[in-house]
Amino acid sequence: MSPTLDKIRQAPKVLLHDHLDGGLRAETIVELAREIDYGRLPSTDPDNLRLWFEEAADSGSLERYLETFDHTVAVMQTRESLVRVAAECARDLADDGVVYAEVRFAPEQHTTMGLSLDQVVEAVLEGFTLGSQGRGIRVGTLLTAMRHMARSMEIAELAVRYRDVGVVGFDIAGAEAGYPPTRHLDAFEYLQRENAHFTIHAGEAFGLPSIWQAIQWCGADRLGHGVRIIDDITVAGDGSAKLGRLAAYVRDKRIPLEMCPTSNLQTGAADSIAEHPIGLLRRLHFRVTVNTDNRLMSSTSVSLEFAKLVEAFGYDWDDLQWFTVNAMKSAFLPFDERLALINGVIKPGFAQIKWQP
Repeated sequence: MSPTLDKIRQAPKVLLHDHLDGGLRAETIVELAREIDYGRLPSTDPDNLRLWFEEAADSGSLERYLETFDHTVAVMQTRESLVRVAAECARDLADDGVVYAEVRFAPEQHTTMGLSLDQVVEAVLEGFTLGSQGRGIRVGTLLTAMRHMARSMEIAELAVRYRDVGVVGFDIAGAEAGYPPTRHLDAFEYLQRENAHFTIHAGEAFGLPSIWQAIQWCGADRLGHGVRIIDDITVAGDGSAKLGRLAAYVRDKRIPLEMCPTSNLQTGAADSIAEHPIGLLRRLHFRVTVNTDNRLMSSTSVSLEFAKLVEAFGYDWDDLQWFTVNAMKSAFLPFDERLALINGVIKPGFAQIKWQP
C-alpha cells in the first residue's frame, strides 16, 4: 500500500539538514520575546505568528525570508532560551519518528547578550541531551560559520574542541553568490588536518561553480542542498540521461546531497515538488537524502517531506527506506554506530511498518 502520512510518522527516519533557528515553536518565540522584552514580533498570537512565518518564507521575497530569522535569532540569546529551544527541537523531531538527527546552528549569532561561543555551544548541547532523554532519538550538532563573516576558523576550532561531547561536524552557510567557500580554505584545511567532518551549503542559489569549489577545493564530505547539480545532467527525449564530469564525480564518489524539497521551492530551485531534481537524482542513484531545512518557515517535518514525495513520484516503502539508509550512511558518526542504527533500528522498523494492515 502507498505510504500514508500517519504511517510515515511511525517509520524510523534520519535528518541531516535542519537549522535550529528555523525550527522554533511559535508559542516559544512569543514567550521568549516577552521574557526579554523583544517588541518587534509581527504578532504575539502564536497562530498568527506561525502563519506570518510561513507566508514570509513563501513570499518570493528574499528580504522577507531573511527577516524571519531576525526574529528567531533575537529570542535565542540567553543560556536558558538556547537550552529550551534545543530541547524542544529534539522532542519535536522524536515525535515525528526521527531516530537520528544532525541539527545545525551558528554560534556567532547568539552572543549579543554576552554569551561566549563556548557557552552557546554548551547550552545547545545541554538542551539536546535533555530533549532526547527517553525519546528514542540521538541528536548530533553541526556548528555553522557564516560565509560573509570572518570567523570560520574560530568556529572550526570550536567544532573540534567539542567533537567528543556532541558536536559531530562543521558547516558553512549564508549567501553563496559573492561569498565562495574558497574564502574559508584555512578553516577547511584545518578540519581536514584534524580528521573532522564538514558539509558546505552549495548548489542551492548559485550553481555548479559553488558545488565544484565545495568539493574540489574545500573537500566537503557532503553538500548542503546541491540541487543545482542537475545543471550538469542532460536528459534526452527518451528519458535517458547524460552526466557531465562534475555530476558523474558526485555520483561516483557517493557524495551525499542534503536535499530539502519544500525549502527549495521557496527559494526558487524548483517550481513544484513534481519538478524537483530529487526525482531524477533518485532515479540515477545519486546519494540523495531528504531533509527539512527550516521546519517553522516551511511548515514541514521529515514525514511531510516524504509524504509530498510519495504523492509526486509514487514512491513506496522501499524508496523511503532507501532515502533513510542513504542518510544514515552519510551521517557524521563512526561506522559501527551508523551500521547499528541501520541494522538494529531502521531496517527492522521499516520491515515492521510495511506489513502492518
